[in-house]
Amino acid sequence: MKASKYKLGIVMDPISEINPKKDSSFAMLLEAKKRGYEIFYMEQRDIKLTDGIPTADSTVIDVFDKSEPWFEFKEKLSINLNELEVILMRKDPPFDMEFIYTTYILEKAEKEGVLVVNKPQSLRDMNEKVYTTWFPECTPPSLITRSMVEIKSFLKEYKKIVVKPLDGMGGKSIFVIDLNDGNANVILETITDYGNRFAMAQLYIPEIKEGDKRILLIDGEPVPFALARVPSADDNRGNLVMGATGEGRDLTENDKLICKAISATLKKKGVLFCGIDVIGNYLTEINSTSPTGIRELDNIFQLNISKDLFDVIETKI
Repeated sequence: MKASKYKLGIVMDPISEINPKKDSSFAMLLEAKKRGYEIFYMEQRDIKLTDGIPTADSTVIDVFDKSEPWFEFKEKLSINLNELEVILMRKDPPFDMEFIYTTYILEKAEKEGVLVVNKPQSLRDMNEKVYTTWFPECTPPSLITRSMVEIKSFLKEYKKIVVKPLDGMGGKSIFVIDLNDGNANVILETITDYGNRFAMAQLYIPEIKEGDKRILLIDGEPVPFALARVPSADDNRGNLVMGATGEGRDLTENDKLICKAISATLKKKGVLFCGIDVIGNYLTEINSTSPTGIRELDNIFQLNISKDLFDVIETKI
């Protein structure tokens, strides 16, 4: 039997619960299979440190590009993570302490020569909301604070704002508030836990009605198209899981300028696969944890984004 080209591990949410037609991690696994990789599937609960050695109770897995079945569990193997050439860290937020502990274990594997995508330290450093503030020239007016008083002052100044937690995903707990909103106090009490949790406030960008654009970057270089997620008529959120509609768009000149502004930082930090969110002319999020959009863009524009990603990965193994 011919040996596989590389051994690849993936840390992700349960594969049985994904939508294979839309899941970016699944698109990556399909490309790995095409290349002859042996795929070792893991969930967070499966990885551990044993006497300082990063190990895992993994399952060798096969994947199929169809609706049912889309995967098959094969052999269960206890492995040292340093047996792998590459690990894809694709666990969805929340960005909590369990997520951080996972990056510690993966960093041990990285120190033993395994390529981890994305770099564990950068996953810790680059909170999806907070890290936009490293590029203030690209972002809307923003405030990160625990203070309800300060957010109210921000609201008074800008008249209409968006508030959101720092650790969520998929549009959960995102609120739009204007000066006449009688629910403003209870929203701020909830989002900050009465001043005990940090939250982000940003200027409301009316271009959200035209779509929240997801732009994917591979080793700092943008895919030349964006997935605009247009909110439904009864929602402000540009998230597909919240009912938004995905539309393919060419990158604008402003989109390209934003990508250029962050490109060198992504390369320096070892973020090989990133998804940024752009509303109007503003950068609103930098997603390095488990960005999505591959399958939608592939289908709309006849691309193979996972191929481009693995071409880069193989230069770095």
